[in-house]
Amino acid sequence: MAMLAVVIDFAEKVEDFTKVDSPKVSEIVWDYYLNFMPYITSLLFPLYALIAVIYFTSRLANQSEIIAMIGNGIHFYRLLVPYLSGAILIALIHLLANHYIFPAANKKRTEFENTYIWKYNFQGNTENVHINLSQTEEIYIQHYNRGDSTGMNFSLVKYDSQSIQRPYVLQAAKIQLIQYPNLWRIYNFHTRYVDGMKETILKGETKDTILNFTSADLSRRDNWKDAMSSPALLAYVAAEQAKGKGNVVPFLVEYHRRNADPFSILVLTIIGLSVSSRKMRGGMGWHLVIGILISALYIFMGKFSMTFSTHAGLPPFIGVWMPNIIFSVVAIWMLFNAKK
Repeated sequence: MAMLAVVIDFAEKVEDFTKVDSPKVSEIVWDYYLNFMPYITSLLFPLYALIAVIYFTSRLANQSEIIAMIGNGIHFYRLLVPYLSGAILIALIHLLANHYIFPAANKKRTEFENTYIWKYNFQGNTENVHINLSQTEEIYIQHYNRGDSTGMNFSLVKYDSQSIQRPYVLQAAKIQLIQYPNLWRIYNFHTRYVDGMKETILKGETKDTILNFTSADLSRRDNWKDAMSSPALLAYVAAEQAKGKGNVVPFLVEYHRRNADPFSILVLTIIGLSVSSRKMRGGMGWHLVIGILISALYIFMGKFSMTFSTHAGLPPFIGVWMPNIIFSVVAIWMLFNAKK
């Protein structure tokens, strides 16, 4: 299924691969698709587990092995032990990979996409940008140009920690990033510094100075979160919330998704066992059809609820975990009926 996803993705992006500034074949293979495989595998992991359970259990049911085991005194729920043991092991591996391994693999993939596919997939305001750098510092930019990292009508204000006094104010007609991460050139500037009863005003045409923010504080890529490990993701969210800046909901949704996907392996394992343990006309084919339909509904509900979290105000934790909660109830109901 991962190879099928690669074929579909290639068909969608082949036009981008043939443009004038297109990447080399080696970059497409090694930098993009070699790292695209772990990414799509992480999304399809629960589906793989469901298909494996249905395939194995359906063969047992078709050969009346499950009936024979129950007839010899083995309780139906006892069959859950090896299934859940394997599911827990796979879920733990998936959990570790989601938080550390897959984000590392996504770095080159996202760099490739940002260079050749989605050159303008930025988030963040470019007009009337106001950011709290800390509890005592804030900046304002009337207009910010992402292309050359320049800002017009810039102000930096530092407040006294004990009051609302402003002992330092920097204003400039223009700023431009000279060297990443935070070396800026300011144009037509003046600064005002107050120290007790002493006031100092400095004016100038151009000056290179280090400021306490970077271009990443002003704009970010849509897919940036995919390449961040979970500790880095949480640190970024905490820093952004402390600044009172931007929308961190997509990052929280991504973090909770990394926890919820492994749990869905357990839920789909129970559903797969419940569906395929009963011998039925059509055999494995019908079992697979039913299982894939259930998993498709699962995925659709997950995407739907995550979209509500990202754009409609639903709390990220609830939006991500809602499909797991609903399908957990469905799995228990199906398991209860399957034993009959």
